[in-house]
Amino acid sequence: MTTRRELFALTGAALAASALPASAQDTAASKGGIAITQIRNATLHVIYGGVRFLVDPMLSDRHSWPGFAGSVNSEERNPLVHLPMTKEEIIDVDAVIVTHLHEDHWDEEARKILPKSLPIFAQNDADAATIRGQGFSDVRVLSDTSNFKGVQLIKTSGRHGTEAHFAKIGNLLGEACGVVFKKAELQTIYLAGDTIWHGRVAAALKTHRPDVAILNTGYAMVVGIEGGIIMGTQDVLSVHKAAPGTLLICSHMEAVNHCTFSRADLRAFARANGFSDKLRTPGDGETLVV
Repeated sequence: MTTRRELFALTGAALAASALPASAQDTAASKGGIAITQIRNATLHVIYGGVRFLVDPMLSDRHSWPGFAGSVNSEERNPLVHLPMTKEEIIDVDAVIVTHLHEDHWDEEARKILPKSLPIFAQNDADAATIRGQGFSDVRVLSDTSNFKGVQLIKTSGRHGTEAHFAKIGNLLGEACGVVFKKAELQTIYLAGDTIWHGRVAAALKTHRPDVAILNTGYAMVVGIEGGIIMGTQDVLSVHKAAPGTLLICSHMEAVNHCTFSRADLRAFARANGFSDKLRTPGDGETLVV
């Protein structure tokens, strides 16, 4: 396994060297194509059909807030790493998607600096009400038929942890959604959100047959409960076996205290299990043009 010191080294120049320039996003936007930029943790830019979406913004400065109590490595302060671009660049989007309200997906800094009139999509009425209460005026609830500027946004569900997790801390984990992006003539993208491998994920793969699946990996762990609350290596392998033709883009690594494996670990696992050609682990700031 990669040590924590090696993990943080990999997050820097070694991975950034393979990143595409920021102009790749502009090109995809202007041509109505697809570009996915890994920002940090689960925070992404998804440019789809020329529409610029910001997903799960965690915009705090490095080490701004304590590690998650009761999780592994809770002595570490979050976020573990710096943002790879300016906050002004990050929030220059058409809409925001918030899959759930945990601090590493919707933090105080995001709530502070995002324009209050920016359209925000929430997973349900309760989250939407909370976001409206934080001062945002255009909050919409995702559904099976959501649409924004010609892009279909289809809500999916998952399971943010095992049955053992929900038996003990289900009130803290709560619900988290995923989103399918669809438009005629474009490849379908399935963003699974914070979930483990579950029947709901299998159903989404079977129903929507995505060309690309964005997975929150890193195997975040809680002290005293076996298993992860988001995907680990075996979960990723299960997704690949269920959808062997789908390109897997893995996110949510090396940025918050309770994630327990690195991009390098996941790449090594994929090589050992014969699916490295279907796996991408973009570094922070890296753009993939689909």
